Amino acid sequence: MDAYRDQYATLFRNGEKVTLLAVSTDPIEALASWARDADYPFALLSDPDGTVGKAFGAFEPKYGLDNRTLFVVAPGGKISYVTAPFRELDPTAYTELAEAIAATMR
Repeated sequence: MDAYRDQYATLFRNGEKVTLLAVSTDPIEALASWARDADYPFALLSDPDGTVGKAFGAFEPKYGLDNRTLFVVAPGGKISYVTAPFRELDPTAYTELAEAIAATMR
């Protein structure tokens, strides 16, 4: 999540016409504390029973967790890009993500 925070201004255009939502099965209290401590400029959403993850095929029942699937949703609501799992340690993953976001803005 720190990489998202550190690249927020450029990758997510400081939130201008781009909304970043991170969904996790962690409890809301833990996410709120984490977001506050790390100074995240985006929302962390709690999905304690995996409902959202299940709806989007991003839930790992073996571990009871939402996996690191990343979706880019175009302004009309259509999913325009999916990568699973998101390769958060690979710099090229952010280049691909930036291209996917830019493509939805055209």
